[in-house]
Amino acid sequence: MNVVVQTASHPRLRYYIHATVSGLLPFIQKGMVERVAVIFFNADNVPLEKFVFKLAMNQTYSSGVEEVDLEFSLRSFLIKQSNSESLSKGLPPDCWWEITGYFRSLPETGTSKEADLWIPTDTKQWQQPPLITPIKSMSSEPLCLQLYLEHPCLSESLL
Repeated sequence: MNVVVQTASHPRLRYYIHATVSGLLPFIQKGMVERVAVIFFNADNVPLEKFVFKLAMNQTYSSGVEEVDLEFSLRSFLIKQSNSESLSKGLPPDCWWEITGYFRSLPETGTSKEADLWIPTDTKQWQQPPLITPIKSMSSEPLCLQLYLEHPCLSESLL
């Protein structure tokens, strides 16, 4: 399957994305990461929207994974993300973003250099449960993946 893949053109942005994903990989493989989110914030550090990737790794899956099959599933999954732009609200010019990993349990600091790279975050959260828009899900052993978009509830977005 030949698919056009969008990449960042700025070298530091490419490095940030690569370093973040590479830093998460050992924890994803151990089943410690529950979700990864790309969060867009306003100038007051309040989230405006979140693209959330919810992960489930089958740690007991012993059969060899066909890399081609997994790659095909992931490509078709990611194609849907490029079509989800219409679900996203317009963002203000002073917003910023980050990639955040949500861990099932905190990694032991000091035991591995990968764990020392992650910084606990304490950002403001929405007061009410968010509006969730499902975008895509896939199940391809040993990985199950869901992508959804979170927005603040209507009453909060009017504030």
